[in-house]
Amino acid sequence: MKLAEFFTSHPNQLWQLAKQMGVDHAVGPLPREENGLKPWDYMNLLHMKQRYENHGIQLLVIESAPPTNKIKLGLPGRDEEIEWMQQLIANMGALGIPVLCYNFMAQFNWFRTSTTTRTRGGALVSSYDHSLMQNAPLTEAGIVTEDQLWENLQYYLEKIVPVAEKAKVKLALHPDDPPISPIRGVSRILRNAEALQRAIDLVPSEYSGITLCQGTLATAGEHIPDVIRHFAKQNKLFFVHFRDVVGTPDKFHETFHDDGKTNMYEAMKVYYEVGFDGPSRPDHVPTMEGEDNANPGYETLGRLYGVGYIKGLMEAAAAERMTSGSTVDGIAVQ
Repeated sequence: MKLAEFFTSHPNQLWQLAKQMGVDHAVGPLPREENGLKPWDYMNLLHMKQRYENHGIQLLVIESAPPTNKIKLGLPGRDEEIEWMQQLIANMGALGIPVLCYNFMAQFNWFRTSTTTRTRGGALVSSYDHSLMQNAPLTEAGIVTEDQLWENLQYYLEKIVPVAEKAKVKLALHPDDPPISPIRGVSRILRNAEALQRAIDLVPSEYSGITLCQGTLATAGEHIPDVIRHFAKQNKLFFVHFRDVVGTPDKFHETFHDDGKTNMYEAMKVYYEVGFDGPSRPDHVPTMEGEDNANPGYETLGRLYGVGYIKGLMEAAAAERMTSGSTVDGIAVQ
């Protein structure tokens, strides 16, 4: 497993802290629009990649995208949005950026009803309570059905998967968060492992797989070790969000990495069991004492805690594999 962090496109304190913690891999956003160039333009991506590399960090994942809401809703203008995505994928391939994390959540991305829920020691986390959305008005999109979304997803994949194959860029589809449908009249179709499997089977390709977001799938009631094995045996496990929650799709909250419903050590051992060597990052961390929660889920102290916890699990899992007489990096250990 390659431990990574989500960084801004320009250097800040976290870049240096990450290096001090031994994190050498980046998950990046799209860069800013500069000099009249779109964020997905080759030169903008090149400059961002070089900023990371000049800091000793390798960019492995883009976790961002041009506008895609017209694609998801099947609206006029979706073909232009698809062209932007095709340009992004082609430019990533030309620059050797191997993974694109994308989603198919229409109208809004990950969604919470609170970003100030208190958890252990008074730390702040995000949470979702579906009862608070029962009387919420429809969005301007009105009613969006599951059938519409599945049809639009297939149309989309038919256009971008061939580009990804040519560019050798892995498309890592993220599940819908929260995994409940509908919200404000907008359906959510990628709510569990079965739905993710259906999605990547729409246009089969070795370059079409998933982002295994442990928190989302744990919320959905999935047994994370089983999900890891299921997608890993197909070589469809491209990227991991290593996080946890407490609760169900109707009502849940984020947690510290060691305080949720998933046996995180068991999960880590399975990543080593299946030989997963892709990128993984902590996600949706608690806001801790002294932080202003201006960026819920992405303040600094919780990330430091998360990275340390994950590194400890990685070392323990690797040591157990070695002492059990398994193979590590292809070498038999007695």
